[in-house]
Amino acid sequence: MITETAESEVVLSKGAYNILHKLTGESRPEVALWLAIKDLVRLSVKETQEQITVFEKKYDMNYAEFEAAWKDGRIKDPYSYPVEQDYMQWETALAELKLLEEIKEWLV
Repeated sequence: MITETAESEVVLSKGAYNILHKLTGESRPEVALWLAIKDLVRLSVKETQEQITVFEKKYDMNYAEFEAAWKDGRIKDPYSYPVEQDYMQWETALAELKLLEEIKEWLV
């Protein structure tokens, strides 16, 4: 359990502290939490980039090219469930990557 006090301090349960300490090797909870957040963001960026790469390889184009091809009819069965799912998931992955990149800037 993590709670925030009125003074904006974070209080960790002993279990959460132990996990953070084991994951990061850091005994100071505020530093351990910061390191864990940085790792989470880094891994999320990598996973999201991999997701985008899968779509780029599948369609042999980037998202902007795919969107244009989808709109002008070059994508076969653009309104089929699989293609629409790819379109939405690809768009979501790009939005998520943008957000994660902004978060990375805060973690310097």
